[in-house]
Amino acid sequence: MQTDKNSPSMIRHAVMMMAGTLMSRVLGLAREILVAAYFGATVSMDAFNVAYTLSNLARQLLAEGALSAAFVPVFSKVLNKSREKAISLARQTMTVLLFATCIVVGLGIYFAPALVNIMAPGFDPSAHELAVSMTRGMFPFLIFISLEALTMGELNSLGSFFIPALSPAFSNLVFIITAPFFAARFGVYGLAYSVLCGGFAHFITQWLWGFKMKAVLYPTRPDIRDSNLKQIMKLFLPYAAGLSLNQVNPVISRMLGSFLQEGSISVLNYSNRILQLPLGLFVIAISQAVLPQLARAKTDEEFSDMLRQAVRFALFVVLPASLGIIEISHEFVHIIFVRGQFNEWAWNATSSCLALSMLGLPGMACSTVVMRALYALSMPREAFRVTLFSVLSTAFFSFVLIYPMSYNGLALAPGIAFTLSGMLGIYYVKKKLNMSLSIITKKFFWNYLTALAVLDVSIMIFKFLLPYNPEAKLMIRSLWCLGVITLSALVYSSVTLKMKFNEWILLKQAFKKERA
Repeated sequence: MQTDKNSPSMIRHAVMMMAGTLMSRVLGLAREILVAAYFGATVSMDAFNVAYTLSNLARQLLAEGALSAAFVPVFSKVLNKSREKAISLARQTMTVLLFATCIVVGLGIYFAPALVNIMAPGFDPSAHELAVSMTRGMFPFLIFISLEALTMGELNSLGSFFIPALSPAFSNLVFIITAPFFAARFGVYGLAYSVLCGGFAHFITQWLWGFKMKAVLYPTRPDIRDSNLKQIMKLFLPYAAGLSLNQVNPVISRMLGSFLQEGSISVLNYSNRILQLPLGLFVIAISQAVLPQLARAKTDEEFSDMLRQAVRFALFVVLPASLGIIEISHEFVHIIFVRGQFNEWAWNATSSCLALSMLGLPGMACSTVVMRALYALSMPREAFRVTLFSVLSTAFFSFVLIYPMSYNGLALAPGIAFTLSGMLGIYYVKKKLNMSLSIITKKFFWNYLTALAVLDVSIMIFKFLLPYNPEAKLMIRSLWCLGVITLSALVYSSVTLKMKFNEWILLKQAFKKERA
């Protein structure tokens, strides 16, 4: 199969982001292990998770959404003509972003009680008061994460992917270092201070790297006559509106979870933290790497080829990860979380939520990459429709599944919704380009089904011959988990190499180009 000439470059950038993201995701898990050991799955942690979700909306809205969608395509096009003008544009955008974010923070602090009422209507008065207090304390986090999003967009467009992907590791490291100190003095509220410290570390790491790239950002007076700045704002508002809708998804699960038994929101959050490891390591990395490349595509054929390779490469790495985590979800959660206040109920509940949420990871991968294609094609209306469809689908399946499945239904619903919305997004891209993308062909389907079947059988044989022992020492249990992961990687790599999967050709070309 012929590959687009830019695909190896996109794959190389994606691999660099994966390498940087790996450390941050591992530290993110360590952060959750620490929090779980201190506070377990309790009503105070439910309150913290609600507050953190409210204050963290900018991460999806800006860092992984509207800002990148609006800023990167315009910045990349200006960069092709003049680096100086592109950096000036980024600095003007920083001024506008700071002004807008400060307004949002003020509104968030003022309306915190109403926001908590919307997200967790089932909270009792004490839990509600705690959630409101922590929400107000963490809302300034939006400023740091918004500036981080802009800096990441600039650095990615300039060809720097590793440091932006690594910077969240410093955020998690700062949280891990400060959390025990603050928690000992302020209880669960101390976690809010650690979130603020981590957010500042996240931004400042990338901002300092701007000096190395000779593209440091600082606020400058925006030129309201600048057509490129107008274009960013024109695209940003509809993308922000659409992605604001997307933030309803976690609100739905927490809103409904607040009516379930105590700890339901927490177990959903713990399972989601594990889900974020492959999601951020593979899906976000690939989608962040592909956006600047798609924005520079010169023809529809080039755009189509690059999108096809991006989606297929995402599935190439996500499908085995999903299957592997589903197979060892019970054991993996035990290794990661079972200690301190994390009891057997929390273990079983988190394991089942994790397995069900991982079923939707391939759909999330397709949806995330396809949304980047809509951004690159400057299709805000279609992006809004896809997001609205995702939200409505999540709400529908959550209400349908919560009665028979309780918190497990809330874990399964988003995956179904993202899968369907990804299909809708592909339809819009095909309509815009007026050509078939041919992402999932019969040969593609049966090849992956064969490879995953062999992988699944291998994992089951391993578990049968060497059962997991919950009573063993942590080192032994960790080695067991490492053994499953190593076996899975070797089996999947061997099978896909034997079947001559095209993704191996792309990886080979990418590293050849890097060495050259």
